[in-house]
Amino acid sequence: MSPGNKQETAISECEVQSAPPTPRPPPVSTPPSRFHSPSPAIRSPLRAMASPLRAMATPLASPVRKAVATVRECLEEVGHITRLADPRDAWLPITESRSGNAYYAAFHNLSSGIGFQALVLPAAFASLGWTWAIICLTLAFAWQLYTLWLLVRLHEPVAGGVRYSRYMHLATTVFGERWAKVLALLPVMYLSAGICTALIIVGGGSMKMLFGIACGEACLARPLTTVEWYLVFICAAVLLSQLPNLNSIAGVSLVGATAAVAYCTMIWVVSVAKGRVAGVSYDPVKAPNDVDAALDIVNGLGIIAFAFRGHNVVLEIQGTMPSTMKHPSHVPMWKGVKVAYAMVALCLYPVAIGGFWAYGNQIPSNGILSALYKFHNRDVSRMVLGITTLLVIINCLTTFQIYAMPVYDNMEAGYVRKKNRPCPWWLRSGFRAFFGAVNFLIAVALPFLSQLAGLLGGISLPVTLAYPCFMWVAIKKPRKGTATWNVNWGLGILGMSISVVLIVGNLWGLVEKGLRVKFFKPADSQ
Repeated sequence: MSPGNKQETAISECEVQSAPPTPRPPPVSTPPSRFHSPSPAIRSPLRAMASPLRAMATPLASPVRKAVATVRECLEEVGHITRLADPRDAWLPITESRSGNAYYAAFHNLSSGIGFQALVLPAAFASLGWTWAIICLTLAFAWQLYTLWLLVRLHEPVAGGVRYSRYMHLATTVFGERWAKVLALLPVMYLSAGICTALIIVGGGSMKMLFGIACGEACLARPLTTVEWYLVFICAAVLLSQLPNLNSIAGVSLVGATAAVAYCTMIWVVSVAKGRVAGVSYDPVKAPNDVDAALDIVNGLGIIAFAFRGHNVVLEIQGTMPSTMKHPSHVPMWKGVKVAYAMVALCLYPVAIGGFWAYGNQIPSNGILSALYKFHNRDVSRMVLGITTLLVIINCLTTFQIYAMPVYDNMEAGYVRKKNRPCPWWLRSGFRAFFGAVNFLIAVALPFLSQLAGLLGGISLPVTLAYPCFMWVAIKKPRKGTATWNVNWGLGILGMSISVVLIVGNLWGLVEKGLRVKFFKPADSQ
């Protein structure tokens, strides 16, 4: 092949060209001195191998050098890691668009990292007391921030290698297909579908409260039932879910994150401004026996674990970003994560500390929002209560989108793999409506999920605190006995141990105390 053809081939292999291709150079004729050179058939193998190297020192090498330089620039600018392992992933909601940035990452992480779980934290303080509750909350926050950093770096562990844009993809790579389904599938699916169901319960109940606040007694002659409010909420959520991919809901996540920060701030500010309620006490509630005391402690730890979420979607969020050799995706992703979790800390600590200071051990099991309605329903203006409730509804609607996106992606992946073509718009809409209907039925059948916060926190805890440590050791392979190896193995084993304790303890508590609600009776849970 002539040098000109080599140049043309090298340039055509580059996937992205920022400038138009240069014209083809005129063919280079063979120098006269080579007409009488030995034929290729009788050249020695050594001479044939050395000839390309020797040619690089001749004037003929300049087009070759130019072609190689062009290809190198293309690889450095575009990078192999921007290419999908399976081209069909470009048809799926998570990896359909890779135009995200640090701002989008901050919006998504803040929306997925803060929500109604934070409002239950004062109840954990009532079980653990001031000192131990603050210590456990701080340790859990630092721990989950460390595992979040691990996941951000594991998204693209080797430059030019595979990008793990889904949590289950990374889990399957580390644990194998069989063990990934056993260990990770249930917690990951709960964190997606289970949180969406809880959002229906919280959002639908908040809609009912907002209607009562806005209309007053005159409009409550024939109000909608709780189930009907759940239906109103899920219809709005399904309508909003028609946005095609994860990148397209960045604005939705911004609205949801702003609403979450606003209502968390309003709730704790109003609670602290109104002062401590009468007869407040900060001593942990005394249990009648040691078993109940231990169960209360376990439930408090489970509530703290339940407050931290978002690890099951962090790889998906990073998957929406472009990544090149020069500009890997973990740099803007970590910038967004730092901003988001600084805001999360500014919400979690004031809500937990301010809420427990205001209500003490009189805090309801549903958290500080229920305490605000219970103790300050008459001495706080209806406008403040209405705005707070409206912000809770907005946050639930928007957070539903980001946690449902992995489920939408998984549903569409089955069609794409089978048909080898993009999912049509009508089927995509049908998938999302079906998912909303399933969550609606679960919310109606199990309206007492808030009482299972400790148990659900224990089930989902390995996804947040344990599995990322094991994944780091399996993929990065640090040398045995080093600090990195010891820390990750230690945290992983400790996280799994805490998870087992939380699950067993909360199950034992449910057996001992039982649930004070009935199935298919959502009105009883309000």
